[in-house]
Amino acid sequence: MGTSRHDPAGDLEEAHKKAKAVETEVQRAADHAAVIGIVLAQELPDDVQVGDVAQAIEQTEELEQKLADSATTLAEVSAELGREVKKRRKVTAELTKSRARVDKLSSAKKTRNA
Repeated sequence: MGTSRHDPAGDLEEAHKKAKAVETEVQRAADHAAVIGIVLAQELPDDVQVGDVAQAIEQTEELEQKLADSATTLAEVSAELGREVKKRRKVTAELTKSRARVDKLSSAKKTRNA
């Protein structure tokens, strides 16, 4: 019966996929908020852009900026996760090769000692 090994690189790869998906959604929300802000600012006459309406326009602009900043941060995190996945896959491959060499040497030693 073989032992199954947990794949930490696979966990990171899954986190990377999720981060990319969230990054896309946050960017879409930022784009949508930007469009809303532009439409509100352009379509409403200046004399209407006072009080609550002016505050809503300002908050929409702030929301758009926060979402854009979050999308940028997520892109950076996603890129780092991608690099870490590649690094771990490489280390895993090297470890597998090393284990195979150790097994081969152990088998050769057992054969000589038999």
